[in-house]
Amino acid sequence: MTGWLGPEEWQAVALSLKVSFWATLASLPPGILAAHALARWRFPGRQLLNGLVHLPLILPPVVTGYLLLIAFGTRGPVGGFLEDLGIVFAFRWTGAALAAAVMAFPLMVRAIRLSIEAVDARLDQAGATLGASPPWVFVTVTLPMALPGIVAGAILGFAKAMGEFGATITFVSNIPGETRTVPMAIYAFLQVPGGTEPAMRLVIVSVVIAMSALLLSEWLGRAVAARVGGSHA
Repeated sequence: MTGWLGPEEWQAVALSLKVSFWATLASLPPGILAAHALARWRFPGRQLLNGLVHLPLILPPVVTGYLLLIAFGTRGPVGGFLEDLGIVFAFRWTGAALAAAVMAFPLMVRAIRLSIEAVDARLDQAGATLGASPPWVFVTVTLPMALPGIVAGAILGFAKAMGEFGATITFVSNIPGETRTVPMAIYAFLQVPGGTEPAMRLVIVSVVIAMSALLLSEWLGRAVAARVGGSHA
């Protein structure tokens, strides 16, 4: 691929993979917690949490990016505090990862939530009657049974992060080598004469990565489900 893609194109692909990896890694733990809360818990504000989780799917991506800029910009309430600690998101690749994580979060949570809801709640109750604490029941019973959905959700979130554009360009701009991921590189190439060919190459790369992620998600989901089912047979 390095010979087929030019240096600038390869740089965008490498950055996209880096951003998507860290976006997925950072959003997976809170995604599992949010999915479990929505699937199993009944508490005041549950519908509010559900709405907040899915808000990035409903809002225009540019609005999400602008809200991130307000909150995590160097003059924002969160960004200003983090800057004092040496952590900067605005106009950095870390900000691109944050934007991608926020946009991928609803899809990840939905896949994991459906998997947790498919686990028989009576198994949790049986663990509790044997004296296990709720966190231990979750780790030893619910989590392994829901593993196929967790794997699928993580891969789906990774694929979504690879294609994120609107929130990212609003939050961290389109800086070559720093925040220019594949979607933004395609956009940049299409704005200049002679950019159609490199843009098309990146489009092909995007399609290949997206399809590979979906196929891998299906395969891993079936493989994990078969192993989990066999271990509980």
